[in-house]
Amino acid sequence: MPKKNKRGYIINIIGILIVFALLCLLFDTGILGRRTEYMKGLATIGMFSIIMVCSLNLLTGYMGEFSLGHAGFMSVGAYTAGIFTMLLKSKGITVPDLPLFIVSLILGGFVAGVVGIIVGIPALRLRGDYLCIVTVAVAEIIRVVLCNLSIPAITGSSTFSKSFAGIPKIADYHYVFFAMVTSVTIMYMYIRSRYGRAVIAIREDYIAAASSGLNVTKHKVMTFTISAFFAGIAGAIYALSITSLLPTYFNFSKSSEFLAMVIMGGSGSMTGSIVAAPILSALPQIISYVNADFASYRMLIYAVLLVLVMIFKPSGLFGNYEFSLTRVVDKVLGKGKGGATVNEGGKKDE
Repeated sequence: MPKKNKRGYIINIIGILIVFALLCLLFDTGILGRRTEYMKGLATIGMFSIIMVCSLNLLTGYMGEFSLGHAGFMSVGAYTAGIFTMLLKSKGITVPDLPLFIVSLILGGFVAGVVGIIVGIPALRLRGDYLCIVTVAVAEIIRVVLCNLSIPAITGSSTFSKSFAGIPKIADYHYVFFAMVTSVTIMYMYIRSRYGRAVIAIREDYIAAASSGLNVTKHKVMTFTISAFFAGIAGAIYALSITSLLPTYFNFSKSSEFLAMVIMGGSGSMTGSIVAAPILSALPQIISYVNADFASYRMLIYAVLLVLVMIFKPSGLFGNYEFSLTRVVDKVLGKGKGGATVNEGGKKDE
């Protein structure tokens, strides 16, 4: 491994540990007082939203296909994790929180990924508006199935259309933080791999990529499946932190909200998704918490903010750029020239 790459990894690991230490300082020392639990909840929402938005960015930003049904894959992961943990609970099987959390996330992601393959193989032969319509239809089918699904060992005779409550609350923010870091790292590595570069080439010129011998359908299905997998992981974290689920939560509006976060952060920018997701996901709750009188207007404020960003920064907050901690450190130490460099996608890193 080149010395430059090793140095970059070390700098990024140190940066991640510093952020984690700051979170521990805020939440484990009691410095926030009575607001501690509330802020923990907001942080958890922001972290699983980052996973969700980055997974959608794989499709929208890097593959160039819009999906308005991504909440459907999130619901698959959420209900898979919820059903799994509740079945263990009903059987009286006790598992330590950390192993149970990890297995639940992997299982939720796996099932969502399988659904992604089933949907992706026929759907990804379509493009543009047609694919977008298919993803909306799939998400609606998943929601209707969940509304009518009943597992007697968990729900008795009722269906999941009523609140699916009692899921163990094991999504501690310590676990969620490292799940988020691992998920984003894997997605970033995928985009930087030869498979990711092939997907970017397909986005840039579909016909030229196919003419060059790339198996377009294979790469698109692979990316779609990976995206669905991480959406399932985000859903599993949601279930294990909120502890109750309703199928109506995972509707078209929720998918549109995630897409808005991608566009606001910058389509094709992981950094943009990491910044925009926690801000936009926590904004409505913060507005309600600060002033209860604004609670009914929080979505209006949210919409106005999006409109302003689209007017004054239509490419999103980060546009096509990726933030580089290594480059910042080099610039501070006088070892680099700063500026922008071109990444594998033909775009610039700032």
